[in-house]
Amino acid sequence: MKTTQYIIAGAMAVAMTFTSCGEDFLDVKNPSGEPLEEYYTTNETINEALTSAYAPLHWPDWDNVGYNDLTVDAEIMGDDFWVGGASITDNQHWHRLFNFEADGNNTLATLWTDFYSGIKRCNDCIKYCSWVGNDVTNRESAEMQARLLRIYYYNILWHYYGNVPFYLENLSLPYTAPQLQADEIYGQLIVELEAIIDSKVLPMRWKANDAGRVSQAMAYMLYAEMVMYQNDTQRYQRALGYMKEIIASSDYNLNPNYAALWQESGEWCSESIFEINYNDDMAQRDWGVAALNAGGSILPTLISPNQWPGGDGWNAGEDGWGFLPVRVETYNMFAEGDVRRDATIWDVRGSSYTERYQDTHLWLAKYRPYSDNNKDCPTSKNLNYNNNKRVYRYAETLLNAAELLIATNGSASEALGYLNEVRTRAGLAGYTECNLENILNERHMEFCGEGKRYFDLVRTGYAASVLVPDKYGYRTNSWTPSKKHIPLAQSELDADPTLVQNNY
Repeated sequence: MKTTQYIIAGAMAVAMTFTSCGEDFLDVKNPSGEPLEEYYTTNETINEALTSAYAPLHWPDWDNVGYNDLTVDAEIMGDDFWVGGASITDNQHWHRLFNFEADGNNTLATLWTDFYSGIKRCNDCIKYCSWVGNDVTNRESAEMQARLLRIYYYNILWHYYGNVPFYLENLSLPYTAPQLQADEIYGQLIVELEAIIDSKVLPMRWKANDAGRVSQAMAYMLYAEMVMYQNDTQRYQRALGYMKEIIASSDYNLNPNYAALWQESGEWCSESIFEINYNDDMAQRDWGVAALNAGGSILPTLISPNQWPGGDGWNAGEDGWGFLPVRVETYNMFAEGDVRRDATIWDVRGSSYTERYQDTHLWLAKYRPYSDNNKDCPTSKNLNYNNNKRVYRYAETLLNAAELLIATNGSASEALGYLNEVRTRAGLAGYTECNLENILNERHMEFCGEGKRYFDLVRTGYAASVLVPDKYGYRTNSWTPSKKHIPLAQSELDADPTLVQNNY
């Protein structure tokens, strides 16, 4: 379902532009020239502000400055993929992060600008909602969506950078905010998230024509993710209650066909709790100034073979850039009969194409390119595949519930049942015991290539023993606790001398 993407496309005409270090993006201009207080007074104009706040969800893969798709960003620091590309200097920041040797000039610099722009737009929408009367019927919903989106944006910054500037109202001169420590950021966000959840304004699941909006179930999943990453045991019971509420609802279920999850027909199926919508038809995204416009995703281009000869649903002449090749060890970790292997990994061993750095002829199938997925694109096809990004799935709800039950000394049999729902869907015999090792093993295979593995290793304490030099000589450094938070971009430090660099 792509409806929200069309809404966003219509609203981009009123969306603000931004620059990384300048102040222009803080100046709001509406299309009519009316004072803001007179413009944002209707359902339509409030929806414009809200869809503008949603727009930065689409930017990280390529924002006209850098390539930082969140799937790649997370997976390169894990143990399932190589970085790839043309050479070790191609998107060098990814290679430096992969080897745990990033610095202020080699980090995920564009995420900072992308998501602070999102936070700014959310703040705008929340402010505009406070101006209007109750006759604007979507005011309360728009405000809660913007507040939840703001937490989602901060959550990504918190995961990667840890210690970041924090504000809930937009800034005035000199446009700086206090840089809080990671624990302080968490403390601010989790209380705000609890307030949003307790308001019960958002539906557990939106109707199909509103798919793409943040929901109560998405808030529950974000809550569990944050609480578990922080190891905030005092909130485990509350997080578990949210998982059980999703499970008890009739809104979400496992899709019996795992492979179908990754087809266009599987988007917004019963398993999907939150996705980021991408579209090829009506796409406005193109090289140059239109990178931030609505359209498709560049991820399939980033992570596919170079100079493909044709076949497997991808036409000859289509081009990939060879990033994120799958490790052979990752392919081999799946047991025979595990349907997730072939749904996760596109095995083209035996095919001839132009090999790039670290090429294994194994690629991420979940977001692989198909010619049908950009056939309707009126602009640059390699920027506009319609593969939605899956953020939260019901399978994660079940595995979260199992892990939280074990952590809180809850029912072992109930936890085992949740774990084995995921396990048996994959075509494998169920476990006889539910423990953290089995849960993490299942998460590893279930979410391979979805950007969760690295953060699972960090939060559970396994990163230091797993993320170590490999036998190929690609990764020569080991992860240490100081690597939990990546370096802030030097450009941001130069722009704001009050910022303190992470000790990486």
